[in-house]
Amino acid sequence: MSWLKSHTFHHREFSDLEALYLAKQRTGLKISLCIPTLNEEKTIGEEIAVLKTALMDRIPLIDEFAVVDSGSTDRTPEICASSGINFFHSGDILPGFGFKRGKGENLWKGAYQLTGDIICFVDADIRNIHPRFVYALIAPLLLDSNTQYVKSFYERPLVQSSGDIRASGGGRVTEILVRPMFSLFYPELTQLFQPLSGEYAVRREVLEQIPFPVGYGVETSHLLDVYERWGMGAFAQVDLDKRIHRNQSTPALGRMSFGILQSLFSRLRAQGKMTTSGELSSIYRALEIAGPHYQEIQTEIIEEERPPLVDVPEYLRRFPRPPAEPQSIIRGGANPPPSPQRGG
Repeated sequence: MSWLKSHTFHHREFSDLEALYLAKQRTGLKISLCIPTLNEEKTIGEEIAVLKTALMDRIPLIDEFAVVDSGSTDRTPEICASSGINFFHSGDILPGFGFKRGKGENLWKGAYQLTGDIICFVDADIRNIHPRFVYALIAPLLLDSNTQYVKSFYERPLVQSSGDIRASGGGRVTEILVRPMFSLFYPELTQLFQPLSGEYAVRREVLEQIPFPVGYGVETSHLLDVYERWGMGAFAQVDLDKRIHRNQSTPALGRMSFGILQSLFSRLRAQGKMTTSGELSSIYRALEIAGPHYQEIQTEIIEEERPPLVDVPEYLRRFPRPPAEPQSIIRGGANPPPSPQRGG
């Protein structure tokens, strides 16, 4: 597994922030940080304070920092508004496309709104936030122009309802669902430790050319689309040691898995890896026991997808294409993304 050895790093390799800043200056690249939120008042303030202080105020590695929110009803908007960073409601971005609640929706709107050549996404519920959750993901992109998409991985302790923390047990959907599916259809992608991790950094040239499922299928679909077009060489992954966050309940993980499967199956069919005799159901069925009563709970989950941003006229007006450059590489074959702009 040569890729695993050559494209896997530890955050300690990139701890010299002054050296990273100089590398950024040499490339001439602009870096944006985006945090998607929905009711994250318990953790968002600390995340903003830690990341902004270390990576904007002390060493200006980050040029732009924004939160994109799905309509929080807690104090998340107020906390963000008082923090000195940009705060957007996703419904106010590209309003002609309407508003859909979901993480993927926030990321797609964020990629439109932010202006960086590199965009780093970080989840909002991290209890042990540290600047490495950003700088270690940006570093491989600054240091190697062939790297396009950098994923994080870490130990994921399980936070129990009592507040106690078990040393392991997180990442259940990855090991029970995604890794078996990758083993069947995309064996090379099993070299990614945590394909569903919520922290990653991507070059705009790639990010703008792939569709975004509005819900939990976004991470899986990104990996499959980037892999299909640019291969494993486009990826890198960085060990961030440990991530403590709010764990989902088992019923919630079932709904998440259902959305991920929809995104995965749509790509299997498009790539000719699987055929189905009819349309797949969009109803997720779960069983519930309440005392002596048993019932089936049906939830409609439709993993809608936003189009590649290069197919959106508003985006092309915001980020004009050079006259000779094709508008959408993802539909034009397995060409590499354009080389990042280099400085002197």
